[in-house]
Amino acid sequence: MRILPRIVPFNRCLQFRSTSCRSFSSFLRPYTATSSVRLYPVSPVPVRLQSTMAELIEAAKRAAGKAAVDNHYPKEAKFVGIGSGSTIVYVVQAIKELGVDTSGTRYVPTGFQSKQLILNAGLTAVEFDSVPEGTVLDIAFDGADEVDDDLNLIKGGGACLFQEKIVALQAKEFICVADSRKLQSRLLSIWKYIPIEVAPMAAKRVLTALKKLGSIEPALRAQVGSKEGPLKTDQDFYIIDAPFPQLLTKSDVAAGQDGSGKGGIWEVETLSVAIKQIPGVLDVGIFSGVTGPQAQAAGGIGGQKPVAAYFGMPDGSVQVRKAPL
Repeated sequence: MRILPRIVPFNRCLQFRSTSCRSFSSFLRPYTATSSVRLYPVSPVPVRLQSTMAELIEAAKRAAGKAAVDNHYPKEAKFVGIGSGSTIVYVVQAIKELGVDTSGTRYVPTGFQSKQLILNAGLTAVEFDSVPEGTVLDIAFDGADEVDDDLNLIKGGGACLFQEKIVALQAKEFICVADSRKLQSRLLSIWKYIPIEVAPMAAKRVLTALKKLGSIEPALRAQVGSKEGPLKTDQDFYIIDAPFPQLLTKSDVAAGQDGSGKGGIWEVETLSVAIKQIPGVLDVGIFSGVTGPQAQAAGGIGGQKPVAAYFGMPDGSVQVRKAPL
């Protein structure tokens, strides 16, 4: 059973990281706007002439977090989902800066990191399993490791994918907040693997099954730091990182490309379903399918796909992409 080498987080400024919830990033890449992406005007973020790449990225995240909260935070929110990752630091900050009364609002974290962010901001955290039965979250904010043209996401770089998906599925609306590096035309363009949460006893079996689906050298994610062995999630499960070729969208399939898995080439949702069916898999770090409003129209509650995604640009502006109604 192969174990991945240690991965060092790109952003060391995060103060709240658990053993299982860590955030790391790829390199900054130029972004070419398309007609389906519109600019959202925000106040320019002051940046020193000597700003480093890391500072530009943080400024972009801050701008995206503020724009998302300003546009979507419900005035009388009762339950709000707060995801994991470096961008969510600025979402929580923006909520505090709104100046609204949050005394009656309960914030539902997706992991240890987000819970600490909530508590340190003076907000009230409540665990997901403590939320009263039947409660629907007013909104959920979370980041992503990569976002494609259809707003499908890859998540799980911080190992909190199961909690993140559960919270998103319980929210009326799910809003994605990220920086420009995360927006690519297709998933697995820059981010090269799909995180999958698995039961430890089934890990070897899942690795074998993933190879049959066309994954290229799937491997258990290792602990970060001095600890040895596979990383464990908040559920005491393992994470398998499974590389695949670039994923197709539904429009690619409609145009005649085969996304059924032949040669390891998959359409996003088709692959997600195939992996989820492997015995031993708790959940898959692909967020696809319907949005919250689409799920509600069909009699459900929430969806894995965000209704909107906000991307902070290096110049301090924000681009927003919205899902079709």
